[in-house]
Order: sequence, then C-alpha cells, then structure tokens
Amino acid sequence: MSRLRLGVPLSLSGKHDRFGKQAGLGLEVWRSFNESVEVIVEDDRSDPEVLERVLRGLSSRCDILLGPYSTQLMRRAGQVATELDRLIWNHGGSGDDVETAHPGHVVSVLTPTSWYAEPFIRQVARGPLWVAEGKGSFGRQVAEGAERCAEEFGIRVVRIRPGDALPSVQDDPWSLLCAGSFAEDVEVIKRARADGPRVICAVAAGVREFGEAVGDPRGIYGVGQWFPGGGGEAAIGMSERDFVNAYWDRAGALPDYPAVQAAATAIIAAHGVARAGSTGRAELWSVATDLETSTLFGAFKIDPSTGAQVGHRTALIRWESDGPRPL
Repeated sequence: MSRLRLGVPLSLSGKHDRFGKQAGLGLEVWRSFNESVEVIVEDDRSDPEVLERVLRGLSSRCDILLGPYSTQLMRRAGQVATELDRLIWNHGGSGDDVETAHPGHVVSVLTPTSWYAEPFIRQVARGPLWVAEGKGSFGRQVAEGAERCAEEFGIRVVRIRPGDALPSVQDDPWSLLCAGSFAEDVEVIKRARADGPRVICAVAAGVREFGEAVGDPRGIYGVGQWFPGGGGEAAIGMSERDFVNAYWDRAGALPDYPAVQAAATAIIAAHGVARAGSTGRAELWSVATDLETSTLFGAFKIDPSTGAQVGHRTALIRWESDGPRPL
C-alpha cells in the first residue's frame, strides 16, 4: 500500500487552541516514528462552521480522518462523517452523546464523559460531594455520571453551576468536584479555597497549566484521560517512554493527555488500515469492532453496537509540591 495520508482538523487558534496545539505536536512526534503516513493538519479555529469546511476538504484528499479536539466540534464532525460515508477516529470529544451518535462512522478512543469522575469517587471522595458543572453538555454529563457513581457509595451529591454559592466553613466537611471548562474550574477553585472543602478535584487539574493558573495547587486532585506512567505496556505502536522522551525533546516539557490521545488514535487508525487492507469505511469499522488492544494511552476496546469506548479509564492524579503525581 502507498503512503497513507492522515487528515486532522485541529484548533490551532480560538478557544481550544491550548489543546489543539498539543494534539498537533503529539501527531508530529508520532509521525517522526512512522514514515509510512503523511499527516495533514488544518486549523478549524475552534469554530463548528470552519470545522465542517475543513473536514470536508480533508476528506476529499486523505485516506484516514481523525476528528477535532472538543466535544462540541466532534459533534459536528460526526454528522459530516455520516453524510460523507466516512469513518472518523475520535480522539478529542468524550461526550457520551458524541461517542454513540453515529455507529459505523465514529470510533472513539476516549473514556466517555460520564465515567470521568469514577476514580476520584472510588478512591478519594467523601460526602457530601458538591459538583460544579460547566455550562455545556460536558459538565452535565460528568455531573450525571458522578452522581450515579456516588450513589453506589452512599455519597450525597449537590449539583451547582460555576457561579453558585458554595458551603461555608461552618458547614459540615464537604468535597468539591469541578467539571467545567478550564477557566470555569479555576474560578470555582479560587473561590472554594476560602470555604474549606476537605478535598478538591477538577478536570482542569489534569493538565500542567493548572498549576500556574491557581497559584498553589498542592493537594488538589485531577482527572484526565492520561497521565505519564498511566499508559502501561503498548501492544501496538510506540511506547509511552519513547513518546514522552521525543515530546520533551521538541517541547521542553512533558505532554498532557491531548497530545497522547491524538497520537494513540493515529496509531490505532493506521493499525486498522493495515489489518483491513483497505481505507473503506465498512472494512475499517469491522476491524475496529473486533479490536481489543492497548497503546501508550492505555486500553482500547469499543462497543460494537455504538462505537463508544469501553476499555479505557481515566487517570487520577494529585498535585504535590514538586508537581502532579499519578495515584
């Protein structure tokens, strides 16, 4: 088979550019280890309308399509993939509805949003648990999943929006889970510090920029799709160690999960094409539904009826004086 062309729309500008640029660098690192694939990245500017135009253009000239970063943008990408009868490999949209909306056209690598809080609730949280959910569907789905998981442990959940009042220091000890945008999580945590929750966890705390944003992150827990040391052994593709070292050489910093999940998705997509001997949607879907493996990102297995990820689980970390550490 001739050299494959892998196309991916990423937010190199706009509100998601912090994560889109990381994903792009992750793909660049992966590409340096794989000369059989050409990677074509185009800026979707964090805009659904631009994303659709970019994705349609990439589809016309690329063998493999990866999705954008963000659940909102991936929601539109799934619709486009269905209209074009293409398969799109989803590395950037973990929303439950996004992962299951287009069976046969979307294969997801990420832990679904409703399972984000599971490791925090199982290992750390104590009631009552206040959940500050963001404005969009991502926050709502994290909060709903946290509430279901907390019920198993008899933990009472109080759901609020980022601007709502928090308990006072005079109230019974309470825990806080923030599930909004990066900015929303940081704002809630800064306010909460004065109110004395016994433990704080945030989705935003799963990336390294969080430390600078809040000033003193010590003791705060974070959840994310990946953290260094959490990927385990890779059955296919490059090892976590090789990726992390190569990323450090280029960026002078450790990667966050947007970079790793993009690289892992490219690994799985290229592996799928090799196994299928085809870039056709139906052939790739058949291979994907049969595949149970692992990459530097962790486990991979999808629900064959929906395309949702059922093998991978989020990682839990805790910020210490020398930085974040996996649990």
